[in-house]
Amino acid sequence: MSGVRLHIAGGVAEIRLDNPAKLNCFTVEMLAQMAGHLDLVEGRTEVRAVVVTGEGDRAFCSGADINAWGDLPPVEFARNWVRGGHRLFDRLARLGKPTIAALNGHAFGGGLELAAACDIRVMAPGATLALPEAGVGIVPGWSGTQRLARLLPEGVVKEMALFGRRIGADRALACGFVAEVAVDARTAAHAIAGGVAVLSPRAVEVTKAMIHAGLDEDSAAMIEALGSAAIAASPDKAEGVAAFRAKRKPEFPGN
Repeated sequence: MSGVRLHIAGGVAEIRLDNPAKLNCFTVEMLAQMAGHLDLVEGRTEVRAVVVTGEGDRAFCSGADINAWGDLPPVEFARNWVRGGHRLFDRLARLGKPTIAALNGHAFGGGLELAAACDIRVMAPGATLALPEAGVGIVPGWSGTQRLARLLPEGVVKEMALFGRRIGADRALACGFVAEVAVDARTAAHAIAGGVAVLSPRAVEVTKAMIHAGLDEDSAAMIEALGSAAIAASPDKAEGVAAFRAKRKPEFPGN
């Protein structure tokens, strides 16, 4: 039975797409399961990093199951399927923990967009990347023309999306899309994730937010979150809360 599995050990959470019979493509249920796992991981302070991967060695993720969206009416397809997937990938991109995609196999369509939503990527040498949507009469809908276009050169994205070509691991490495090419991508990704355990989790979280704000990845929310965190540690905030509870006029120290 297909699903998305979560395993937490040694401060690292692994989220694994488990639908190998269909090259780990997404079903409606799998989108919902992954959303629940991300919510759980966000709240677990012992989790320092997250590895996203796929079951088996043929595919990381081949995208979305055509049987899940092929017969949807246009409005439902756009409103629920496309926007729902987009919200999930945005949630992954903005997770407070550092994320690593272990591309154990091919990443096509939504699978490539899933990899792009992670912070860094490790890729098996035989894996390939592709945006095959035009071949089935649709367009990339889960940030392939947006977030992915910020991570790869324009010509490379167009080569995949407009001409249907696949990109191999060596070229993805040369473009900077992947951090490492490794025969065992999962093991390499877990080794990188394990290195995060010795770093300050708060410093890592805030640094990630700052980088995303600079890249306009939900910059408005990032700026307000960082500002709110700074003011929350101030004596003025403590005085304001105390005065409200005591029903008196606050005397802000301003330091």
